[in-house]
Amino acid sequence: MFSYSMGGNMDYTIKIKDRSEVVVGSASDFLPRLLPDKRVVVVSDTNIDRHYHSLVNRYEHVLIGLGETSKTLVTADAIYKQFVSLGVDRSTFVLAIGGGIVTDVAGFVASTYMRGLDFGFISTSLLGQVDASVGGKNGVNVEGYKNMVGTFTQPRFVICDVGMLRTLPERELRTGMAEMIKAGIIADGGLFSMIERTPLAELVKDPDLLREAVYRAIKVKADIVERDEREHGDRRKLNLGHTLAHAIEKSSSKMNHGEAVAVGLALIADAAVRRGLLAEVDRESICSLLQRTGFDLTPPVAMRVLLKAVSKDKKSEGDMLRVVFPTAIGACEVQPMPIEEFRAMFA
Repeated sequence: MFSYSMGGNMDYTIKIKDRSEVVVGSASDFLPRLLPDKRVVVVSDTNIDRHYHSLVNRYEHVLIGLGETSKTLVTADAIYKQFVSLGVDRSTFVLAIGGGIVTDVAGFVASTYMRGLDFGFISTSLLGQVDASVGGKNGVNVEGYKNMVGTFTQPRFVICDVGMLRTLPERELRTGMAEMIKAGIIADGGLFSMIERTPLAELVKDPDLLREAVYRAIKVKADIVERDEREHGDRRKLNLGHTLAHAIEKSSSKMNHGEAVAVGLALIADAAVRRGLLAEVDRESICSLLQRTGFDLTPPVAMRVLLKAVSKDKKSEGDMLRVVFPTAIGACEVQPMPIEEFRAMFA
């Protein structure tokens, strides 16, 4: 048997749309219960195979490369071809083991191969656990634009084992923290306060506290997805900080996703104060926490470059954006706004 969890007996389970079960707990405990009794093919990457070879190797598997450069239609096509070669059919269950890149690509492939296969995730990165693997969005990038091609399909299950985070470098842990902080700003002031009280270095050393924080971040997202699975209303709140974050990722390779989100959160908090939506003390709390977590809040390229990239955001509707503003620690609102008005806020 494989066992990657660090101590503690408390497990947390969240149901989404009565179709997807998210578990914050031990992979060794939960996978046997959640995995269906059918043929399983694993999609993972070379790094996960190196760390958890005994788990990956017990199933037929397909490995992809590392990083955002692998999150493309070219990679999806390569997996389709390997699935054909392996004789994968509609009775096959796809198990993705990895971070957000792996689960995004594998979920997209499983959702579209033979018009849809059943699939589940073991999420191995903090960013994946609190964001990418949860909620049913699966997709790939096109020409550098994030998630331009994708589906809404819920995985049967997502296992978030915080013990598997121990192999992550500090920068990768930090990138997940940006999404946790975002979740606190959106709808859980208690989570925000928990992160304020517990520096990253301490949080990762306390598996029980880390489980609690991961669970609370997931719960924010799951509650929103339960109300609005396909992003017609409340789900747009999950894009807090992301309009500019995606522009940063398109315009520069200097920042990873979490680092770009941190900059986006700081910039939109500044704008919210200027529009009278957010108290200055709350803006200071947001920016201070981001900085103490280790984020550089200076955009890596000029604002005019970022604002030009905003017009290509997949969330735009014609010349309109749905802009998410924080209104307090634990609350936010969505405002429709012409792209030119959005640009003017940062000119």
